[in-house]
Amino acid sequence: MLLRDRSAAQRVTNIELFFDLVYVFAVTQLSGHLLSSPTVGGVLQTALLLALVWQVWAYTTWLTNWLDPDRMAVRLLLVALMLVSLAMSAALPKAFAGLGLLVGGAYAAMQIGRGVFMVIVLRGNRLRANFERILVWCTVSGSLALAGGFAYGHAREVWWLLAAAIDVAGAATGFVTPGLGRSRTSDWDIEGGHFAERCQAFILIALGESIVRIGEALYERESVTAGGVAAFVVAFAGAVTLWWLYFDRSADAAAGVIAASNDPGRLGRSAYHWIHPVMVAGIIVVAAADQIVVRDPGKIASAAAAWMILGGPALYLAGHAAFKWEVWRVVPRGRLAGVVVLALLAPLARSIPELGLAACAAAVVIAVASSDHQRLFDRGTPPPDPLGLRKVRRPPAGRRPGCGGRPGRPRAHRTVCCPSIYRA
Repeated sequence: MLLRDRSAAQRVTNIELFFDLVYVFAVTQLSGHLLSSPTVGGVLQTALLLALVWQVWAYTTWLTNWLDPDRMAVRLLLVALMLVSLAMSAALPKAFAGLGLLVGGAYAAMQIGRGVFMVIVLRGNRLRANFERILVWCTVSGSLALAGGFAYGHAREVWWLLAAAIDVAGAATGFVTPGLGRSRTSDWDIEGGHFAERCQAFILIALGESIVRIGEALYERESVTAGGVAAFVVAFAGAVTLWWLYFDRSADAAAGVIAASNDPGRLGRSAYHWIHPVMVAGIIVVAAADQIVVRDPGKIASAAAAWMILGGPALYLAGHAAFKWEVWRVVPRGRLAGVVVLALLAPLARSIPELGLAACAAAVVIAVASSDHQRLFDRGTPPPDPLGLRKVRRPPAGRRPGCGGRPGRPRAHRTVCCPSIYRA
């Protein structure tokens, strides 16, 4: 059997990280597609392509959570998926032109081929019934994606939208299939810590694209000016703040929640599979905006540049707010307020230079991140202790810190997830 050994915590393997390298290229292609088509239509096309890319990556992540990537058969499967993913990524800029069949065919091959592999290797295992249902749904979505490859114009967009929608609807309905029943999220007994770490890696991939775009834009300048340097610093500060908002506390805290959850499959589906691509989309838009600003910081923002400069951070904050709501069921007021402020900055877009608008957007995100730390100290939560020098006081039996000391709270309400700092 190719299943992972669940007797210990699961680690992310080298082959999984190697697999992710293809998606570094995919994210670069997506931001490039957005830069080349900064229109409403181009934005919608980029979002659709991101949905396709995310689905094939995320479905593979579910697979490697159950199967051991260090087993030869699984490793060869990942290598094959890498090859097809690379071909699909290369075709993304021309997905709505002459290379649509390559994108649609690659999507179909990966979604269907992965399902067939799981049904074969899980013979005799309780997970097989789940993947039989998934295979039925992926066969439908793959067929629609392939049909889109043969279509032209808006028909291709419709076919691909249906393909992505089928995969999302399948997960939402438990892949209900006549004659095969339906899956429950409790059937998706994933190792939550591993799944969270894999999705964190994709956020890092997207942030890496932002860094690359900033450096590339500075390199392309014919001379170094005060405005160019200022734009470079503002863009870099914005990228750092996006990292800070997610990784400073909520990433590890949420990983603790899903790892301790009695139903990790539910959180894996909602908080990670469905919500994380929203944050990834925001980062991709920010990356495109950074390149525009650093190239020509003194230019008055066009409509396209303005919506990228303000819309990217707003999309990221909205996605992160949804993530926090799904994990902790609290309203992250600071992030929602940031979205509102970014929207209120829109009237200024046509009257100030791109650098000024970008600085305002970065200031909003920095203010949201700073408010987290202010809340931390205002509420008396001790600062981080990375060296483990602070003596840990264990709570009385039956009482968990951060839960108001109330016994009987759900298992997911552990120390790492309950302090108010994570709910900001």
